[in-house]
Amino acid sequence: MEGNTSEPHKRRKRYKGTHPHSFSEKYKELNPERYAADVAHVLSRGDTPAGSHRSICVREIIGALAPKPGETALDATLGYGGHSREILRLIQPGGRLFGTDVDPIELPKTVLRLRAEGFGPETFITKRINFADIATLLAGEGIAGFDMILADLGVSSMQIDDPSRGFMFKRDGPLDMRMDPGVGLSAAGFLLEISEGDLEVLLTDNADEPEAGKIAREISAQRGGIATTRELSDAVRTAYGNKPKNDDETRKAIRRTFQAIRVAVNGEFTALDRFLAALPACLLPGGRVAILTFHSGEERRVERAFGEPGIYSSFTKEAIRPSQEERYANPRSSAARLRWAVRS
Repeated sequence: MEGNTSEPHKRRKRYKGTHPHSFSEKYKELNPERYAADVAHVLSRGDTPAGSHRSICVREIIGALAPKPGETALDATLGYGGHSREILRLIQPGGRLFGTDVDPIELPKTVLRLRAEGFGPETFITKRINFADIATLLAGEGIAGFDMILADLGVSSMQIDDPSRGFMFKRDGPLDMRMDPGVGLSAAGFLLEISEGDLEVLLTDNADEPEAGKIAREISAQRGGIATTRELSDAVRTAYGNKPKNDDETRKAIRRTFQAIRVAVNGEFTALDRFLAALPACLLPGGRVAILTFHSGEERRVERAFGEPGIYSSFTKEAIRPSQEERYANPRSSAARLRWAVRS
């Protein structure tokens, strides 16, 4: 007779005090699917539950991509998989969706989440590659092209909320910022190597930072002493005159600085340029593409690519913003801009 193979019940690790403080102890945030009532309560306040993600412009994206049963789709930046879930439902029966992402931490979680909803490997196929390499994916899978392609260029809430990833300054953590922590220099290592002049240009080009010179000067003065998210945000505060911590101008400057460095660390503009160059050859005639951007550097590139003569039969003349209701319910959506195009 076979023995009992079920795993013994394991008690949740207890934390000191009445409430968990470190992110690693926040069991509800780390497993939001198990705590639906708590998630609903946070959503009702207009907040994003830590550790989870609220997909942006879902209705508008579905309207632009117009998924139909039997079609082949690509979510080039899979993330939490919220957009993919809706597309997968609409391309059944017979449809397939390919999802690509470079994040080795979040990708397996998304696969498990969508498998649990009934989307098996014959319907939902994932590859851990950069979205710049979609032409390689197409050749490797032996398909002529995609009926629709989606790219959401934002950082997911799971990445932002986890201080160990180093994307934001809300909680202190190592200054990493890499989408794939196993590849390339961390943000801390990047700041050790970049010159003051190049950093000033980067802050201007990647985030339109008005005080790029002051911030670059302060970061360079502290070279070797900035290894955590708090140390970087403190350097920006110093550059802005050490105003009160709730000063809105300073907080925006910190966000812009983190954004500019993250874009550089992950080579985001280079990857986007490669993706946009490969895009026409990866879309079937009449294929649709939708791209969500979150700052001007991304939006300018997408707008320019969609306007190239003879490639797209129609495209958005003005970017689509999330509705007022969505911006109120999910403040993280406020910076999003959606553009779509149809292949000639």
